[in-house]
This record gives sequence, structure tokens and C-alpha cells, in this order.
Amino acid sequence: MTGLPWDASYHDGPPPWDIGRPQPAIGRLASEGGFAGAVLDAGCGTGENALHVASLRVPSGLSVLGFDVAETALAIARQKAADRGIEVEFVTADAFHLECLRRRFQTVLDCGLFHTFDGSERPGYVASLASVTEHDGTLYVLCFSDDGPDTGPHPISQEELRAAFNPSNGWNVAAIEPERIQTRFHDHGAPAWFATIKRI
Repeated sequence: MTGLPWDASYHDGPPPWDIGRPQPAIGRLASEGGFAGAVLDAGCGTGENALHVASLRVPSGLSVLGFDVAETALAIARQKAADRGIEVEFVTADAFHLECLRRRFQTVLDCGLFHTFDGSERPGYVASLASVTEHDGTLYVLCFSDDGPDTGPHPISQEELRAAFNPSNGWNVAAIEPERIQTRFHDHGAPAWFATIKRI
């Protein structure tokens, strides 16, 4: 929670999950108009997904905020935004206390954060997300899957996703589709789930 272990991951070059470009699944989603209104990138790292979404500016009114606990990653993200002339905001925040942002978002992206939490941590994280997601807003979760060989660390089952984001805590899982997460250790990507979840 202090962010120090995550920050250390960026001290000796890019960590395994930092591929230097948006995840292909996020690029496709953005090209299809999947992001609208105020957008939150949860655990944004060095910002490639947030920067890509912000660069599109479609539809009009799109704004993007990325948060992380790793200050080194955020510094890199801010420098990228300045170098590319992209308007996007990067802030330090605790995933378990997002109400401190004092903002609400129409679209939320979790690319590789959910699967880092164990079963006891997930309810707190899910409640934190709910506190900043507009009713009828959309949450996209891209996480390692338990389906297939060469899975990434901390693979998640569909059942775990549905249990975490259920109607009793204000969510409805609209779809879960097989996908791949690109990493520096998986030439063809690791098995993943791409979930579309609505805030109710």
C-alpha cells in the first residue's frame, strides 16, 4: 500500500508488464469508441494506455486521469505526456481509497491491477472503484486468465470476476471474453480475460 515495492519495479528499467505501448486490447477498444466522458486508468504505470486514449479525443468531452502508487512510473508518464503534447493527468492515489480523488468517472479501465489483489483485498478495491464510478458507467478489466497454458502470475477465473463484481455490491458483469495480455516474457501474450462490467 505504500507503493514502495511497486516503485522499485521501475528503478532498473521497465518491469515485465511495461511493454512501451498500449495493450492491443485497449487499442482496439479505443478505436471502437469504448471510452466516453471522464476516464480513469487504474494502476496506469508509465501511462501508455491512458496516453493512447487521451490522444484520440473522441468523442469530444473525453478527459483522462491515470493513477498509480509508483512515483517513478508517474514521473515517466508525465514526461511522455509532455513530450507527445497529450493532455492527460497523472496522480498518486491508493487503489483502496479512490474517494480521495473527489471525482467520478463514466469509464474506468483496470489493465492488470485487479489480478494483483488476493481474495481478501478484492472487496475493498471493488468498493473503492464503485465510489468513483458513475451509475450506468462502464468498467473494463483486463486480467490474467486461468484458462490455457503459459498463464501469467495470479491468474483469475471467470467465477472470481463474477463474484467480485456482483449486483449486491453495485455491479453487473455484462461480458467476459478471452484475450491476451502482452508482457516482456510472453512473445504471443499471456491468456487473459477482458471483462465489461456496468455500474448499477
